[in-house]
Amino acid sequence: MTLHLREEGFESYLHKDVPKMISENIESALKRALSPLGLSDWNSLFWIVHPGGRAILDNVELKLNLDKEKLMAGRHVLSEYGNLSGACVLFIINEMRNKSMEDGKSTTGEGLDWGVLFGFGPGLTIESVVLRSHPVTTLVGTKS
Repeated sequence: MTLHLREEGFESYLHKDVPKMISENIESALKRALSPLGLSDWNSLFWIVHPGGRAILDNVELKLNLDKEKLMAGRHVLSEYGNLSGACVLFIINEMRNKSMEDGKSTTGEGLDWGVLFGFGPGLTIESVVLRSHPVTTLVGTKS
């Protein structure tokens, strides 16, 4: 994984093996992050995955046997804006929050309480964060 800063912005290049390496290691990172909470059903979570490329999302989905809709917010951000580096996870969070509110979901995490955020970086690091969503009513100012 390399980044080149240029006058026009930055260019990033992923080695062809990066998606495979991520998918081979994602489950162990997920288990370490979620085992203290007793969570092991990956489809019971909402997902914020850094979409460094379509192959990353495809491989994570396949490796973890995720339902197709689990990575929709990330796929949408990737198709609309491309790889925004680390900032893309903020776009995905915003996309998921807006869509959850639009669809009348009970929480900002597609109606689910728990989720995960995965970011990938140089040297091929995997950063994981366990997320807890907010009830939509507390964000829009209505009474529950």
